[in-house]
Amino acid sequence: MTNPIRKVVIAGGGTAGWMTAALLRKVLQQHIEIELVESQEIGIVGVGEATIPPIQIFNKYLGLDEKEFLRETNGTIKLAIQFENWRISGESYFHTFGAPGANLGFCSFQHFWLKAQRAGLQRSLWDFDLNFLSCQQGKFNKINTQNPVYDMPYAYHFDSALYGQYLRKLAERWGVTRTEGLIEHIKVNADSGYIEKLQLKSGKQIDGDLFIDCTGIRKLLIGKTLGVNYENWEHLLPADSALAVPSERFAHTLPYTRSIAHKVGWQWRIPLTSRNGNGIVYSSKYMSDEQAEQTLLNNLDSTAIGDPRKITFETGRTQQQWHKNVVAIGLSSGFLEPLESTSIHLIQSGIVRLLKMFPNEGISQAMIELYNAESKQEFETIRDFIVLHYHVNERSDSDFWQDMRNMPIPERLQQKLAAFKETAAIFNDSNDIFKDASWLQVMLGQGIKPVDYHPAAKVHGDEELLAIMNKIYHAKLQPLAKMLPHDEFLSRYINA
Repeated sequence: MTNPIRKVVIAGGGTAGWMTAALLRKVLQQHIEIELVESQEIGIVGVGEATIPPIQIFNKYLGLDEKEFLRETNGTIKLAIQFENWRISGESYFHTFGAPGANLGFCSFQHFWLKAQRAGLQRSLWDFDLNFLSCQQGKFNKINTQNPVYDMPYAYHFDSALYGQYLRKLAERWGVTRTEGLIEHIKVNADSGYIEKLQLKSGKQIDGDLFIDCTGIRKLLIGKTLGVNYENWEHLLPADSALAVPSERFAHTLPYTRSIAHKVGWQWRIPLTSRNGNGIVYSSKYMSDEQAEQTLLNNLDSTAIGDPRKITFETGRTQQQWHKNVVAIGLSSGFLEPLESTSIHLIQSGIVRLLKMFPNEGISQAMIELYNAESKQEFETIRDFIVLHYHVNERSDSDFWQDMRNMPIPERLQQKLAAFKETAAIFNDSNDIFKDASWLQVMLGQGIKPVDYHPAAKVHGDEELLAIMNKIYHAKLQPLAKMLPHDEFLSRYINA
């Protein structure tokens, strides 16, 4: 145990810094002093414009008004991601936030659907998913019911830089101290190895008991100062570069993200109310920056606003995301390409995990080890989910896709694939943010067809099962009649 925690110093602002500052202040109230140090001279990566549903929990705990939040961040609704060209060129599928079908008993819906298909069912799994049906029609509305058949989880697309600014305004109002300045020197206690002070270029010194490293890929505290190593996952996810460029907004705002695979890497399209976010993720080993830029600009759906901005990254994770009295949050803790919109969620989960284990009378080594174990597992399960998209492909148009298909994959992912192929079974890992429905949609979407299904699906005869499926399908259609086009919903809701 160390000295009691009386002051937390956050090094770095941006989305990670201000999410951390806002939630720490909200949870800990005035019992802990919080100071955030940032410099306007340092740019923000800011590509995390798409999120997953747990962001709603974060915003609600902070007490954010959803309408104000959407206005402040140019936000739109996100129901899913559409993956295009990932299995083969010209084919697409959705990974929605919903769960297809309904609870029919002991085993999951996909087992009944598989049996029904053998009995003559012509509908896809997605036809039983309200999120997918809404995406098809470009509609959205809030559904006030407790009936799980009509559950329609959603997240947001928003401008992450504006989100950081919005949270900064709130956090400062709640009592967080912001200090402008460049960190020039970091004082470490020679005996304990703990950081004691940050010295700014201006000469000002800022002391603290617990330090949060939100300095991004520089990893100024956790890496450069404390020397924690970085675990590189390039052998599994070789992409190391991205180009991002905004473009003019579409006339009709889609309620989903588009992820479009190219010969090397993939392109994102994210709709905001003010503009569209676009980018391409690629490996410099397979594609030059010039080729990537040409591919990106040739595949925009609207006119570019400005020039593409290059982002270089190293996929992997900081091996100890809490070391001594420093906790890494955001890009300083690791980087996973934004294929499944997990960047902002990893910020959120890192902060929440820290708060659950927050030291009172001193930092506990047991808590540090538990924090690191959970963080490691979370990063690895997300990594494996992203690897799944690349590995299970049938493209033959480039060395990149063939190499991804033939590469060795983690044992845990091998087991998941084998279980699903053989029996349509899906088993969750603890700390995996992607549940059964997510793995199901991606594995089916990538072309994996289970050989068998659970015997509990035989409880219904063929005719009875087909009638049940038809009933579920028509029940899923019912809410669509009362839904609004996405743009109309946003206009009415935000301006109400």
